[in-house]
Amino acid sequence: MRRAAFAPNWPLRLALLALGLYAIWATAQLGITGERLWTGFGEAGRFLARMWPPNFARWELLLEGMLESIQIALLSTALGIVLSLPLGLMAARNLSPWWLRGPVRGFIAVCRSLHYVIVAIIFVKALGFGALAGVAALTVASMGFVAKLFAEAIEEISMKQVEAVRATGAAPAAVLLYGVLPQVASRFVGFCIYQLDSNLRNSTLVGIVGAGGIGGTLFAAFKRFDYDFVAAILLSIIALIFAAEVISGRIRQALR
Repeated sequence: MRRAAFAPNWPLRLALLALGLYAIWATAQLGITGERLWTGFGEAGRFLARMWPPNFARWELLLEGMLESIQIALLSTALGIVLSLPLGLMAARNLSPWWLRGPVRGFIAVCRSLHYVIVAIIFVKALGFGALAGVAALTVASMGFVAKLFAEAIEEISMKQVEAVRATGAAPAAVLLYGVLPQVASRFVGFCIYQLDSNLRNSTLVGIVGAGGIGGTLFAAFKRFDYDFVAAILLSIIALIFAAEVISGRIRQALR
């Protein structure tokens, strides 16, 4: 009996059909209709019209918020990287015993499980309003991201180089310095640059919940219906992210 060259995958087709039916049902349950979308597009057009032209008259307030966001991003990234290095080493399956690796990987999972805005709200309640809460929240987020990727990079290294350094009678610190870190240094630098990029974006958002930065200025402008100043803030944030992207790209090229 001849078999078709491309036999139909009925389980996959049924799964896709079920997914499509569920999407239709969920759309109805959430009240998403064409009328609401059409009305929303009209309101969005009127809202954008009120944002033009952008008003940069209060550039000192804008600059102050942007500088605070940059400082939050730099401090949280630096602290997150410093703390992620030992966490990544202790979480690697090929370097750490299970009794150490398990709790550390659990701690990293906890750091990654909550969105940074939720963490920022918690720190605002604990530490009060201001940049300190933003730095703490983004440090936790950086630890969760960088430590996980760093641990995975260490698990992919060649153990031959590690064993060769151990065979010389080197101390554990020397094994890490000469056998492990040289194999993952370039990837670790890439993780750090990406996290700095991410924290620059995130630092503009944590201010909305009171954790410092330009986000607080943006939220206040929204509450005052000061939409032309909102446009100026948004354009400044976009310019900052574009500048960070260009700089990080140049750094990556220099490290290759």
